[in-house]
Amino acid sequence: MGTFIIEGGHQLKGEIQPQGAKNEALQILCAVLLTEEPVTINNVPDIIDVNKLIALLNNLGVKVTKNGPESYTFQADQVDLDFLQSEDYKVQGRGLRGSIMLVGPLLARFGKGYIPRPGGDKIGRRRLDTHFEGFIKLGANFRYNKEEYFYGVEADELHGTYMLLDEASVTGTANIVMAAVMATGETTIYNAACEPYLQQLCKMLVRMGADIKGIGSNMLTINGVKKLGGTTHTILPDMIEIGSWIGLAAMTKSEVTIKNVAYDELGVIPDTFRKLGISIERKGDDIFIPAHKDGYEIQNYIDGSILTIADAPWPGFTPDLLSIILVVATQARGSVLIHQKMFESRLFFVDKLIDMGAKIILCDPHRASVIGHDFQSILKATTMTSPDIRAGISLLIAALSAKGTSTIHNIEQIDRGYQNIDTRLKKIGAKIERLA
Repeated sequence: MGTFIIEGGHQLKGEIQPQGAKNEALQILCAVLLTEEPVTINNVPDIIDVNKLIALLNNLGVKVTKNGPESYTFQADQVDLDFLQSEDYKVQGRGLRGSIMLVGPLLARFGKGYIPRPGGDKIGRRRLDTHFEGFIKLGANFRYNKEEYFYGVEADELHGTYMLLDEASVTGTANIVMAAVMATGETTIYNAACEPYLQQLCKMLVRMGADIKGIGSNMLTINGVKKLGGTTHTILPDMIEIGSWIGLAAMTKSEVTIKNVAYDELGVIPDTFRKLGISIERKGDDIFIPAHKDGYEIQNYIDGSILTIADAPWPGFTPDLLSIILVVATQARGSVLIHQKMFESRLFFVDKLIDMGAKIILCDPHRASVIGHDFQSILKATTMTSPDIRAGISLLIAALSAKGTSTIHNIEQIDRGYQNIDTRLKKIGAKIERLA
C-alpha cells in the first residue's frame, strides 16, 4: 500500500495540464471492438484503470500499438472470444468497473458478451440493470451465474426498438449505444445520458460510419449499420481534474493556470466554483486562478438563505466534484449545504476532515453542512487513508493546505484516476513525496 507524505501550507505557482478524461477513455477504448479496422486514440491518460482496460483488450486478442506517450492504435481483427469464458478474464474483469462497457460492442459485433460483476470504487450501489435491460430490449437473451457472479447476453441478431431508460446512466447509455449502432432497424433511446464524454463517443462512432441523431440531447435515434470502420479520436481533457486544480489553487491561495481545458465542455463547473467566491478567469482555452489572498466568500441565495450545491445528471453538476467543493468550502467565508443525491456513501470521508479541524455536520449519508473557517483556523495535518479516488484527491488538497506534515495511505486509489499526480504537483511547488 503506497503512501504520500505531504508538507502543507505552501503556496503553489505555475501551469498544470489536465490529463485525458478517464471516463471518456473507458468508453472509447471499448468501442475499438466494433471494427476490425485500426482505431487511433490520442490523449489517453496513463492511469491504472485505463491501463488495466488496455491490458484486458490485449488479452482479448486486440492488437495494441503505442504510438507515443498518450497515443495508441488498436486493431480488433482477431478477437479471441474463448478468452471471455476463461478464469483470467473473470479475474481481470472484476478489477475494473469500466469493463462492463465491453459487453455492448461484443454483443453488437459477435452476438455475445460476458462480464463478471465489476469492482471499482466503493461509493455505494451502482446497479447494472439499465445496461442489461437495454440489451434485452434490443433482442438479446440474458443469463446470470449466481455462483460466479458472471453476466452474459447473446443474440443471433439485434433489432432496433424504442426504450425509455429508467435512469440516465452514462455507462448504461454508452453500452446500449454501442450495441444499437449495428442492430437492424431504428433504435430510440429516451432519457439518455448526454455528458460530453457520451457525446464524444457518439461523434467517434459517427466517424466510424454509425448513424446517430440527437447527440447532446437526452433522446438519441440510431439507425443500425452493417459494418463500422476505423478512425482517429482525441480524448477531451478531464473535467474532474480541472475542477480539482481549481479547488487546489483556491485552498492554497495559489496562482495557477490550468492549460487547454476545453472550456466550452465544462458546463456549470466554473460557475459552481464561482458560487463559493472563487475567481476564475478564462484566457482563451486556459483557466487562470489568481491567488485568493483575502480568501473567498460563499454566495447565498437572493433571499439570503444558505446555498445548497447538489449533483445531478448532465448538464447538472457532476457528482465526482462534490467532494472537492466540500473541501474548498471548509476555508470559505460562510456556509453551504452539500447534497450528494446520486451515490451513497461518498460523504463518509468527512470524518477525516473533521479530525483536521473542519467544521462539518454530516446530516445523513447524502448531506453535509459545512461552516467555513475563512482561513482564520487552518486545517491541521494528520494521517489518513484514501477510501476511493474522489475522496482521495479531496484529502490530498486538504493536506496541501494544512499546517504541518500529513500522511495519506492507500494512494493507489488516487493513482487510479490521476496520472503521475505527485510529479505534476511538484512542478508547481507542492511538497509531496511518494513512499512505496
